Amino acid sequence: MSEPALVVVRHGATEWSENGRHTSVTDLPLLAEGRERASELRRAFARVTFARVLCSPLLRARETCELAGFGDRMEICPDLTEWNYGDYEGLTSPQIHEQNPDWNLWRDGCPGGESPAEVAARADKVIALAVGGGEGAGDTIAFAHGHVLRVLTARWVDLEARGGERFALAPAGIAKLGHEHATRVIERWNTTAL
Repeated sequence: MSEPALVVVRHGATEWSENGRHTSVTDLPLLAEGRERASELRRAFARVTFARVLCSPLLRARETCELAGFGDRMEICPDLTEWNYGDYEGLTSPQIHEQNPDWNLWRDGCPGGESPAEVAARADKVIALAVGGGEGAGDTIAFAHGHVLRVLTARWVDLEARGGERFALAPAGIAKLGHEHATRVIERWNTTAL
């Protein structure tokens, strides 16, 4: 028997993701191209089964999950909500750097929002859900957002939240977090198929 894997999927493109605006609690729908890419995910998962389907409560993640063919099995998981950007919600990184030139999300978090440690604590809860059944329990798929999934990936491989800074994940990108022997590894990253 093998240890359960965790497949993560970033939601499809939204207006703000295309414009580089930090989007956490602003509940935007997918763009037409985001819906198209999310629909294409059906083929990527056509021959794969999952014991559990977790999803952020935000619309863009739910739409992606539904279009990928998992809407009927979706379990809403608030811990998969995107990093709360607080005062930086809706701003681009250049706009933030005009106010705070030394700011780094992965080190500093956001004023009025979450710290890296707070996001890591949520990611750890998602990992516990995914592996909670133990060996042979089945794989989990999680639909969520770029930054929270990057933190989750860092935590999967025993890095601090800041390690997520090194894992770019495109809209509708897929990653498989698995095991090599007893060690958690990144099996695939930022792909369009398993």
